[in-house]
Amino acid sequence: MKIVRSGEEIPKIPSPEKKSRYCQLLMLARRGKTLKLTAEDLTCPAARSALGFAPLPERIASGEMLVSLGLFMTKEAGAKTMSMIPRIKLGETKAVVAGPLGKFEFKPDVVVVEGFPEQIMWLCLARNFREGGRLSFNFSIFQCCCVDVTVVPYLSGDINISPGCYGCREATDTPAEHMFMGIPARLMLEISDSLEQLSKKAMKAVRGKRVYRSYLGGD
Repeated sequence: MKIVRSGEEIPKIPSPEKKSRYCQLLMLARRGKTLKLTAEDLTCPAARSALGFAPLPERIASGEMLVSLGLFMTKEAGAKTMSMIPRIKLGETKAVVAGPLGKFEFKPDVVVVEGFPEQIMWLCLARNFREGGRLSFNFSIFQCCCVDVTVVPYLSGDINISPGCYGCREATDTPAEHMFMGIPARLMLEISDSLEQLSKKAMKAVRGKRVYRSYLGGD
């Protein structure tokens, strides 16, 4: 996906046929479509705020809406969560564009991956393959697609993962067993190269399950 910043020209590509949420834009990209959303096209007010299009409505900022959805016990808990959501500075974004990576005609800012936990595991290990250490992730189970795997990688310059959220699981066809990862585009070559190295030995060993099969056999 690409953030079209203030001062840049909005690409002359279509928007979805109907007003959409950001997570629905990513769903359409996964289906092979390259589309854009402007503030006028984007129906989710929480995503509009996170992506820098508009202020956060008071009903969401106060936690009132999150309590009404059954996501938090109190408005205070919802408000605390919303106060900690990373956001692109208001007015910095003119549009967002998303499409399948192999056919994307623009320089991406973030690559969003939706897949099985084991696939996300290898991508995380690929990020750590060269330098080692431990990885830290930032999510709140609210605003997965727009914040956790888009805004957080965009602002931090590093990967982030999310198990999903209320919004994207209700509004898209994401299977229950999928989760998400956001990768800053600048890291894609490193991660791709590291995946190649991991596939030669570690990945084969894990998927072969030799130790498990030996355990079952009593050896």
